[in-house]
Amino acid sequence: MTPPEQEASATSAPTGALADLKVIDLSRILAGPTAGQLLGDLGADVIKVERPGVGDDTRGWGPPFLKDQSGTDTRESAYYLCANRNKRSIAIDLSTSRGQEIVQRLVADADIVLENYKVGQLARYGLDYQSLSAINPRLIYCSVTGFGQTGPFAAGAGYDFMVQGMAGTMSVTGFPDDEGGRPTKVGVAMADVMTGMYAANAVLAAVHARTLTGRGQHIDLALFDSQIAALINQGLAYLTDGRVPGRLGNAHPTIVPYQTFPASDGDFILAVGNDGQFRKFCAVAGREELADDPRFATNTARVTNRSELIPIIEAMTRTRIRQAWIDDLKAVGVPCGSINDVSEVFSHPQAIHRGARVTMPHPTSATGSVDLIGNPIKFSDTPVSYRYAPPRLGEHTRDVLTEALGLSDVEIDGLAEAGIVGLGT
Repeated sequence: MTPPEQEASATSAPTGALADLKVIDLSRILAGPTAGQLLGDLGADVIKVERPGVGDDTRGWGPPFLKDQSGTDTRESAYYLCANRNKRSIAIDLSTSRGQEIVQRLVADADIVLENYKVGQLARYGLDYQSLSAINPRLIYCSVTGFGQTGPFAAGAGYDFMVQGMAGTMSVTGFPDDEGGRPTKVGVAMADVMTGMYAANAVLAAVHARTLTGRGQHIDLALFDSQIAALINQGLAYLTDGRVPGRLGNAHPTIVPYQTFPASDGDFILAVGNDGQFRKFCAVAGREELADDPRFATNTARVTNRSELIPIIEAMTRTRIRQAWIDDLKAVGVPCGSINDVSEVFSHPQAIHRGARVTMPHPTSATGSVDLIGNPIKFSDTPVSYRYAPPRLGEHTRDVLTEALGLSDVEIDGLAEAGIVGLGT
């Protein structure tokens, strides 16, 4: 069951730590929408602006798609659903002067704008930071691009896969050449996700700065920069000694043994983080003498003599089934675990207890609801809330334009007939 603090509801009143913030989300795909969803989960009122008739590109990135009552695919792909919870969708044609005016009016009392258009594109519409900050000097405007607002690659489009390669991640991911490996991307769009997390952090820092200065500011975030930052220890290893790190498969560059090992019925993870844990592992394996062997007694020695130690451990681990190793090692405090597929993840008792899956009402779903991945943040006082399922294209156009701009139904219908806005589809 979903824990009480993670229960999804259909209430629309903003709650949570950011309940006083209004966000205009002009972004699409994954990095910007991830940041917007996180701000929405924390209580912000997030208005997602999409292109009439088309919407966010990811709406078409399937299968799988959410199915309706007749079993037919809807327009809501699983990819779109993953990053657009707690937003209201309005469809506006930004290429029209009237559409631009509507967004400018929405921004006049907003706190934050998220956008991931190519550098300079929104300036043509009067929707860039310079134009909008003249309307609202307190505005925090976050631009997410592939390579940033400046530099020789600034004009280029950036895609997660491409950035994982260019920023070094693929060079340290995958098995080495002599084991039949090749450079490999991470199995999810990690450059996009990391950039979205950096974006949300940057926005909240700018909100805090605004309380001190009274001014908003422009935030320039790039997938390329964020992915370089995510190199963490591998990047610092190179900067420290000048050696270019290579691919090690599931092994760790500076901790041994810290990788997958073969049991008699498949692989399991062994993550020995210190010398004491290594001694306990050796005891469980019945090879206590290895912990006293000067080649292996310390982590530094084990890293240096990796090529000698790993085959010894592999020969030992093949003698028992995975669960036997996991049970015995956990009993003495040695970190280890199984390698779960996604189905096993969501059925894991810890994932269930922590609310990894949340269910929200959805009007077009065959079941009347949609399952989503829960937010991992657990507050003691201002819990995450689930107020809106990922919206249908233009689902809230009429509500937002009435509520925020005071437009009448007649005016809104006229805008829809002219193709300037789109109503719920």
